[in-house]
Amino acid sequence: MTEKEEKIKGHTRGKHKGREDLAGENKFTDIGQLILLFIFVVVWILDSFVFEFSTFLSESIPIYVTIPIGVIVLVISGVFAFTGLRKVFKEVREKPGVVTSGVFAYCRHPVYFGSILLFVGFSILAWSLLAFGLCVVIIIFYEYVATYEEKLLVKQFGQEYSDYQKKVSKWIPGLKSFQK
Repeated sequence: MTEKEEKIKGHTRGKHKGREDLAGENKFTDIGQLILLFIFVVVWILDSFVFEFSTFLSESIPIYVTIPIGVIVLVISGVFAFTGLRKVFKEVREKPGVVTSGVFAYCRHPVYFGSILLFVGFSILAWSLLAFGLCVVIIIFYEYVATYEEKLLVKQFGQEYSDYQKKVSKWIPGLKSFQK
């Protein structure tokens, strides 16, 4: 293990301290998510309902197409996020190990993937190009956070997590070619 890898230490929220089955996270993950959520909501509302600066696509895409697509994306978002959170935080594992069942069998970061889909789903409902632009920033943020957390997981679980990385996509279920 390199010196840089040795220095990586995950932040653990107060109510989860002492849980050896959790590797931790970047200490700025929660505040970063809140800031991005706030910015997204403000931009989405202002662009979708007030100024309509970048929502011209909504005029050419029928609502009977927009709503089903948006709702499907939002439902998938909820499935990934909530089942992932439940699996990690509600199930205390006696022996620490890599979680590979449930949504973790399809995606290494289902909670973050679900969050990204939430933003995309709302962007689709209004076809706001500004909101889609913010989605790019949000994806970059989650990529940074997920990469940091994967270093923690490799440090904690070693070869077991490395093998999991080879089998399961980092983001999009079934798509491993672009992902480590």
